[in-house]
Amino acid sequence: FIIGVAMDRTDPANPGSPSWLYMILIAVTLAVAAIPEGIPLCVTISLSIGCSDMVKKNVLVRKLAAVETLGSASVICSDKTGTLTEGKMTMVNMYAGGVNYDVEGKGFDPTVGGIRRGKAGTDASSDIAVRSSLLAAVLCCNTTISKVRDPETGEEKWEPKGNSSEAPIVVAARKVGFDENLSKEYKRVLEIPFSSSRKMMLTVSDVSGRDVLCNGGMQLVAGTTLLGVCKGAPNFIIEYCTEQLMPDGTAAPMTEAMKKEVLDVVDGYSSRALRVLAIATRAMSNMPFDMNNEDITTDQKFAACRSGLRLVGLVASIDPDRDGVPESVLSARGAGIRVVMITGDYLKTAIAIAHNVNILQPQDNEALAAVDCARLRP
Repeated sequence: FIIGVAMDRTDPANPGSPSWLYMILIAVTLAVAAIPEGIPLCVTISLSIGCSDMVKKNVLVRKLAAVETLGSASVICSDKTGTLTEGKMTMVNMYAGGVNYDVEGKGFDPTVGGIRRGKAGTDASSDIAVRSSLLAAVLCCNTTISKVRDPETGEEKWEPKGNSSEAPIVVAARKVGFDENLSKEYKRVLEIPFSSSRKMMLTVSDVSGRDVLCNGGMQLVAGTTLLGVCKGAPNFIIEYCTEQLMPDGTAAPMTEAMKKEVLDVVDGYSSRALRVLAIATRAMSNMPFDMNNEDITTDQKFAACRSGLRLVGLVASIDPDRDGVPESVLSARGAGIRVVMITGDYLKTAIAIAHNVNILQPQDNEALAAVDCARLRP
């Protein structure tokens, strides 16, 4: 107390107060803290003051212990889609029949933009590969888009309902003329949802009575009554593909060279921080398993339907970085906290986005700092 008064120590929050009053408070606090029974009271008061300061910075804390836990955090693990990014994906490119296409437009409005081919930018909405790829992709989606009225402005705008990864597919399909009645025209017989182990979603739809997949689409094999569609990670789906759709709607055996060419396209899209999904189909005359057998597991059904696939295309969408994320990552690093991004995306896409939001620095070794989960499994 004497030393503090002699050094004229004052309250930082109230510099105008006398030093002796401030030192009395300090002395009483130390005296109380020296008694074991007083420690919980001091800790509670300290955490309460911390909560008060955090509320002033718009941080809501429900439990006092959370402040202490947050203060000792050394690693933050975050999802990517919707957390580090806005979760509002827009398709900007697609690859079908061995041809790269540009997808014009922004947001979820299907009436704006279209599908363009080549440097000349010719309209490609009637190309067989484009129509076949987008229709097959929509058959493996559960997302819809519709117009809604903004309650504040009264303006109508297009909004998706469902998975954010499927929204750009549905929007692009509407741009080439497919409407919301596809689910009625192509009755779904089977659905196996996406999982982190399968890395893809699979559906089987009824296409009986059709010679072609759709108006202006690829030819179906004679006797086809069911069409299986896989949508998911390109590197996983390509492993099961034995054919690839050609620009004229025919199919060619998929060689190792063709697989490498497709993966090079995927890498090119991914290096631009685009999220890439592969679309593959399988024409079937009947189900490869007994639908009435309740003992068949989902994985067994999936394994029976995923073989002998035909790659029809790739779709690449951009998901903008969320405002403030790069600055927040730098602030966390400055506080000694390591930020880790965990995502199910293709590795090169994850690396590109990690660079954009400052999780990966230019000096980082990508081979060590960006790891596919397959390398972590024993």
